[in-house]
Amino acid sequence: MRFSVHHLTIYRYSAPVRLAQHILRLNPRPDAGRLLKRELAIDPAPFLQEDATDAFGNLVTRVDFEEPSDHLLIDSRFAFEAAPAPPLARGAPRPVEADGAVAVYRGDRPINGAVSAFAASIAAECDGDALAFLDRLNRTLYARIDRRMREEGAARSAEETLALGSGACRDLTVLFVAACRSLGAPARFVSGYQGQADTPDGRRHLHAWPEAFVPGLGWRGYDPTHGFAVSDGHVPLCAAPEQAQTMPVEGGYFGGPVKSRLTYEIEIAAERS
Repeated sequence: MRFSVHHLTIYRYSAPVRLAQHILRLNPRPDAGRLLKRELAIDPAPFLQEDATDAFGNLVTRVDFEEPSDHLLIDSRFAFEAAPAPPLARGAPRPVEADGAVAVYRGDRPINGAVSAFAASIAAECDGDALAFLDRLNRTLYARIDRRMREEGAARSAEETLALGSGACRDLTVLFVAACRSLGAPARFVSGYQGQADTPDGRRHLHAWPEAFVPGLGWRGYDPTHGFAVSDGHVPLCAAPEQAQTMPVEGGYFGGPVKSRLTYEIEIAAERS
């Protein structure tokens, strides 16, 4: 699928501030498809701007500023052709221990007992088949969790979302990831865009979904907000062990007591290539 994305982010401050270094995670992941066109405009103009690849394989842009400003505008535009997920072979391998580069995606915190029991109940129905478990987990969350938009705030904990029975896409993603990790399976949080324009407010927003690592097959994406596996209808910007490591704009400012306000607009056009 071919995407054209325009993502405008504006921070406004009640008085001029000195902007700290910012990290922008607004580039499509290099392994997700083919970048056709890219434009990035920033106001005030940074005195230093460089692209780099972070520890998780994401292409990030670091910017440093010199002069005080009462605003920060980031205008990101790109055209991208998303690659479909590779087809699944018959007789997919059963899950085994995954070490090395993917070990960090098992997490370093104990999983809540209710979440572990929830995951174990689904796994018991799948006879050790990794793909069957991931598909059933995805469909179960889609059916069981009431999807609701929540524009502000970090993702809720997995146990809170499970207990509430409702959440935004980032909440479902955290719950999916925790369910996988409770069984020893590496999983990660992905932030990006998706092609469906079905939000309650009629606007386009960033989207979140999980990926789980299946030995022999690699990373497989699922979208519990929509109830299907991820293919070429999604554009991943960033994948990392935790949500906080995927924020599209990360940075701060130095100054006295000031008020700040964030606004954004996202336009997405998607068509079959």
